[in-house]
Amino acid sequence: MNPVEAEYVQLVTELRMTRAIQPQINAFLQGFHTFIPPSLIQLFDEYELELLLSGMPEIDVQDWYKNTEYTSGYDQQEPVIQWFWEVVNSLTQEERVLLLQFVTGSSRVPHGGLVLMGGGGLQKFTIAAVPYTSNLLPTSSTCINMLKLPEYPSLDVLRDRLLVALHCGSYGYTMA
Repeated sequence: MNPVEAEYVQLVTELRMTRAIQPQINAFLQGFHTFIPPSLIQLFDEYELELLLSGMPEIDVQDWYKNTEYTSGYDQQEPVIQWFWEVVNSLTQEERVLLLQFVTGSSRVPHGGLVLMGGGGLQKFTIAAVPYTSNLLPTSSTCINMLKLPEYPSLDVLRDRLLVALHCGSYGYTMA
C-alpha cells in the first residue's frame, strides 16, 4: 500500500469510527461523567476500567481446560501443558481474569462458557508451542484466542514468565 492509499484508509477509518458518531460519543461521555468524573477515570487503564465496570467474573478452570485446543506440537500430555494447567489452578481469581484478558482481550466469560468468539466465529481457547529462548515471555493473538506458550524447561520458569506477562501484558513486550 502506497502512502496515499494508507492515508486514505486512515482518514476513512477515522471518519467512520469517530467523527461520524461524535454526537453519540459526546452524549455517552456526558452521561457517563455525570456519575464518574473524568479525574477518577484517568486513574485506570482500559483493562482495569473494564473490570471496574463489568465486575470480577468467576472462571471455571475445568470448563476452560475442556474447551482448549493445542497446536504446533503441543497436546495435553506435554509437560509444559501439564505445568500450565497446574499454574492456572494455583492462580488467584484476579490472575485468571488477567490471563483471560491477556489471551482474548476481554475479562468476561461468554454466556455458555469458555467457547469464545474469535475472528472466525466461535472457537476454543488455543495454546500454541513456541521454541524456548532464555527470558522469552508468552504472547497472545487476541483475535483468535491463542496463547503462544514457549516450551519452558521447568514449572518454575513457566510460572515466573507467565506471571510477568500477565502483570505487564498491556504494555507490549516479548522479552523481560
